[in-house]
Amino acid sequence: VQLQESGPRLVKPSQTLSLTCTVSGDSITGNYYYWNWIRQPPGKGLEWMGAISYSGSTYYSPSLRSRTSISRDTSKNQFALQLTSVTPEDAAVYYCYGRKFGEDYWGRGTQVTVSS
Repeated sequence: VQLQESGPRLVKPSQTLSLTCTVSGDSITGNYYYWNWIRQPPGKGLEWMGAISYSGSTYYSPSLRSRTSISRDTSKNQFALQLTSVTPEDAAVYYCYGRKFGEDYWGRGTQVTVSS
């Protein structure tokens, strides 16, 4: 299973960050997969943002819930992240990540800068 993030790498403050993760090698609707977004700001640890399950259920970090939306396009085997009202504190490397029964699959990550 391979994952690849895509989307703009530069976002202006107050705008919406939108990223897509394209999955190959298996279906995102395959049983028991959970598809996650995780980020790592400069000099900080990994932060889990949220996930969408194989059945389409969504889960969000309480600290980001009000600004985060995760969706999927099963026809394209993709899932997506939207983060609204970004600030410079949202600058980070964003990773998509899949998990199934302890097997982990990571994208390479994409650096997102927030700047006017």
